[in-house]
Amino acid sequence: MTGADEILKFWLDDVGPQGWYAQDDALDQRIREGFGAMWEAASNGRFGLWLTYPSGALAYVILMDQFPRNMFRDSAKAFSTDRVALAAAKAAIDRGWDMRIDEPARQFFYLPLMHSENLCDQDRCVRLMHERMPSAGESNLLHAKAHREVIRRFGRFPYRNAALARSPTQPEMSYVESGGYSSTMRAMEAG
Repeated sequence: MTGADEILKFWLDDVGPQGWYAQDDALDQRIREGFGAMWEAASNGRFGLWLTYPSGALAYVILMDQFPRNMFRDSAKAFSTDRVALAAAKAAIDRGWDMRIDEPARQFFYLPLMHSENLCDQDRCVRLMHERMPSAGESNLLHAKAHREVIRRFGRFPYRNAALARSPTQPEMSYVESGGYSSTMRAMEAG
């Protein structure tokens, strides 16, 4: 099994939707042990060939966007390859490769946009979730809208400040203390 196929089998089949967004120390450790060296190699410019076909691009985006969030939870390193993942995702979307991947896996092309602290990327994520993820239900779209709302309000994700050694503003501190992202989700759900 090639590295790209190994990533897709692990993330899409073994972990699956029930584990994608759960905070699980055991899963984080499995990803570190199984894919840490691969992530390091990709961070140093390896695996560019994966970016020449749809499933390879998907594996690359998962490796560079999703896996560091698990491997390096609550640290700056969790976000260290976001720009690379975002560029790969945008190139794949521009080629229409996202539409060659079935739902729910398709969402992983859009999550680097959701993770971006750029409002244009957030707007594009909401649009893509709405237009290209019809079977995923309202949950993905609601999360996309909530992320966009945080960026509209603060221009960045305040809950990343500590990990990134950024000085928080008073409004950001108040937001985090009053529930942060969870409070945004509750407000969006209430309508």
